[in-house]
Amino acid sequence: MNGLPVWSAGGAVLLALLVDRFFGEPRRWHPVVGMGRYLAWIGRRIAPVERSEADGGPRDLRAFVAGAAAWLVGVSACAGLAWAVQSALSRMHPLLSVPALGLLLKPMLAWRMLRDETAAVEAALEQSLEAGRARLSRLVSRDTSTLTASEVRESAIESLAENFNDSVVAPLFWFVLLGLPGAAVYRFANTADAMWGYRGSRNGRCWEWAGKFTAWADDVMSWMPARISALLMLAGTPVGTWRALPAVARLTPSPNGGWPMGAMALRLGVRLGKPGVYVLFAAGRVPCADDTAAALRITGRIVFSLAGLAAFSVVLALT
Repeated sequence: MNGLPVWSAGGAVLLALLVDRFFGEPRRWHPVVGMGRYLAWIGRRIAPVERSEADGGPRDLRAFVAGAAAWLVGVSACAGLAWAVQSALSRMHPLLSVPALGLLLKPMLAWRMLRDETAAVEAALEQSLEAGRARLSRLVSRDTSTLTASEVRESAIESLAENFNDSVVAPLFWFVLLGLPGAAVYRFANTADAMWGYRGSRNGRCWEWAGKFTAWADDVMSWMPARISALLMLAGTPVGTWRALPAVARLTPSPNGGWPMGAMALRLGVRLGKPGVYVLFAAGRVPCADDTAAALRITGRIVFSLAGLAAFSVVLALT
């Protein structure tokens, strides 16, 4: 368990969600920026430059060991700092410690930014296909230059569903389980996977083995939250929709990404896919602008419900 009183944890979650809703991301001193700088700096030292077909063997092993070691150093630093801060806060008066804990938890969440970026893709599509492609490129790592309007919209909805888990459900899951250190470790692991977890080469360096441990770690930490996210998205739908989810979720290469993305496809009744890689709920219709709005409403209601649950836990614990 996280070692925090129920009302303290609930109060911190509620405050973090409220701050995220009304203020968005911190403009200065964002801890994820610090994580990114470390990962970028050490990444240039552990990932070999793009290799020829003749490379391999010991070089792969060295890259794997270096990647794992760099990840463990980074995650240990994040966990240690978060634990020290939480321990210090536990000795303070609750009127000070709970707000401070909520403000420190907030940077581990990013619902408002995700919502705004998804809505911006739809708004850009209304202007032109090129504008939509350009805006989507800020949200996804795939090449957007050849996507059709419907594929741009599919990618935006997919990204919303998958990143809703990464940016909201998973950090809260690990916070409830292990406190601030759990949320910090997850945020580091997910950020590292976004920067290192590639198959093959990216930006002139080979990440096939240097980022493999990072990808495994993120898969493990996201396994349960991804399935919780999917269940939350399907709340209130017919039993048949729930039964269809496992088969749809298994269609993606990721062991976790297919669950929230598949759940969103089934909930909306639309097909979602990555060209040449997978198609989720192929029997669904092509998504339209109303489906993007519906996806934002679904995820928004989940955030509202989580905030309500946190508030209820505080009231229950104090009565």
